[in-house]
Amino acid sequence: MISSAEQKMQFLFSLRSCGVTNKRVLTAMENIDRRNYISDTFADNAYEDTPLPIGCGQTISQPSIVAIMTEALDVQARDKVLEIGTGSGYQAAILSQLARRVYTVDRHSQLTMAARKVFENQDIPNITAFTADGSKGLPDQEPFDRIIVTAASEDTPSTLLAQLRPGGIMVLPVGQSDTMQTLVKIKKTDQGLEHQELRTVRFVPLIEGLGKTYG
Repeated sequence: MISSAEQKMQFLFSLRSCGVTNKRVLTAMENIDRRNYISDTFADNAYEDTPLPIGCGQTISQPSIVAIMTEALDVQARDKVLEIGTGSGYQAAILSQLARRVYTVDRHSQLTMAARKVFENQDIPNITAFTADGSKGLPDQEPFDRIIVTAASEDTPSTLLAQLRPGGIMVLPVGQSDTMQTLVKIKKTDQGLEHQELRTVRFVPLIEGLGKTYG
C-alpha cells in the first residue's frame, strides 16, 4: 500500500507534469490536504487527478485544473481575491495560502456552511464565505485584485469585470455549458482587456439566483 507521503509526492509530480511550475502554488497545493474537502466515501481518491462529487449536483475540480487556474491568477501576498463557486472550499483554501484575503461565494447554502466548518477546523482565518448569487459578484467588497470563477459563463460576465481593480486578473471558463469550454485569463489594463486562452476545460454552468435546498 502506498504511504501518504508517497501519495503526496506523486500528487505534486502530477501537477508539475501538467506544466505547473510556480513554487508558491505548488507549496499551497502541498499544504492544503484535499482529503479535508471531500466526503469519506471518496477519501481513497483524494490524490487522484479527477473531479469528485461534493453534493448539490456539484463537483470538486481535479487538482491539476485547480493548480493551473491558481497559477494563471498570479496571486500576490497583499491581494484581495474573489472566488465565484465555493464548492467544498478547496480552491479557496489554496488561495488563502497566497492572498491577504479571500472572499468566496456559492449559490448553495449547504456547500457554504460545510465549507465554513472546514475553514474553521483547519484554522484558515482569511476566508469569508457567502451564500449569494455568484453571477452578481460581491459589490459590497469591490474592487478585487483577482477574481476566479469556477463555473462556466457563455460570455465574460461584465458585472464581475466591473468589480476587478485596474491591473487585476480574472480567470474563468467561457463557453456553452453543454460543450467543452475555454479557460481564459483576462487582465484589466488602462488600454482595455487583455485575453489569453489557456486550455479547454469542462465546468458546470454559472447559474443566476440561489440554489435549491437539498434534503
